[in-house]
Amino acid sequence: MKTDVLIVGAGAAGLMCAIAAGRRGRRVLVLDHANKVGKKILMSGGGRCNFTNLGAGPANYLSANPHFAKSALARYTPADFIALVEKHRVAYHEKELGQLFCDDSSKQIVRLLLDECAAAGVRIETSCGVERVRQAGEGFAVLTTRGEVHAESLVVATGGLSIPSMGATGFGYELARQFGHAVLPVRAALVPLTLSGKHQEHYQELAGVALPLAEARVGKRAFRAGLLFTHRGLSGPAILQISSYWQPGDDLRLDLAPDAGLGDWLRAQRTARPAAELKNVLADALPKRLAHRLCELWFLAPQGSDRPWSLSASPSRPMREYRDAELHELGRRLHDWPIVASGTEGYRTAEVTLGGVDTDGLSSSTMQSKLVPGLYFIGEVVDVTGWLGGYNFQWAWASGHAAGEVA
Repeated sequence: MKTDVLIVGAGAAGLMCAIAAGRRGRRVLVLDHANKVGKKILMSGGGRCNFTNLGAGPANYLSANPHFAKSALARYTPADFIALVEKHRVAYHEKELGQLFCDDSSKQIVRLLLDECAAAGVRIETSCGVERVRQAGEGFAVLTTRGEVHAESLVVATGGLSIPSMGATGFGYELARQFGHAVLPVRAALVPLTLSGKHQEHYQELAGVALPLAEARVGKRAFRAGLLFTHRGLSGPAILQISSYWQPGDDLRLDLAPDAGLGDWLRAQRTARPAAELKNVLADALPKRLAHRLCELWFLAPQGSDRPWSLSASPSRPMREYRDAELHELGRRLHDWPIVASGTEGYRTAEVTLGGVDTDGLSSSTMQSKLVPGLYFIGEVVDVTGWLGGYNFQWAWASGHAAGEVA
């Protein structure tokens, strides 16, 4: 079989590339080893697909080359994909922070992409694996489980290692190395963090406790969003965001009530409610289970890293017995709580893979290999990783479109 453009991977980036190439009159074949297209699209956003972010720009991406994403993002913007969504009359809404979701179902985004592929004459084959790839003349010979395909251009859109239960593999990285490309170290990103030892023992009973707004910090990088305690550690948007910047050994700090000024608030509560117990007062600012557990640990546990200062008194004593310095220190601790994470939950629950094909070997405007003419890498397989909130979809659309315009 012969085709002009062969795309390996029928996810967001691969389908967008197919649409762009097909519109140019190119014969396009998309292969995927999975039994259906767009599996990660279908599960994203709780089934409603956070398909882009209104504020998507280069600053929202991690890469060894922070400038690499600029060209593709500038030439296919959130407004461009929104126009496609509106063309297909898919109702959507802005949830928060520029995040756009389908009103109904992520199936509408997959249907949109498939309809555009059909209109562009794109052929899609699922349950078709790739066994071997080699250069042949001015193109490529790709041996699949259904026979050999010859193509002028080969586009690798296989995604990363995240969520292996959805069929994720390292095929794209292996193919990149085969053709001489460097692959930067990869790791799970946008992923829950885990606790171990005494840290897990201290907080595992808080599983299910959620904060609508918290701040997670590593170094100078901080994110404000929701936070969730789990049986294994910490999750929620603030944790997922910071996980892309955190590595074992890094100092992780949590602000449990950003902008609340808890030290001043506690001193005001001492005046207003002098007979109330601290743990009950604190439960007005934090979830009750969290407030009570922190009081138990910080006042009753042996002095150590989980205890902010030396106190022998019980947290059950009335507010009027606390000194200004004690309430100030408690407030400071709540706004700058050091918690020791031991690792992440890994690719099993990670939304994306950080790292990947080194951008030094790719054209930022076309995504084409600088080493092998006609070879392209797009989407998550490339060393460009977005924040949580629709940014990774926008990179998929933009990088796929960039390659599809020239392949």
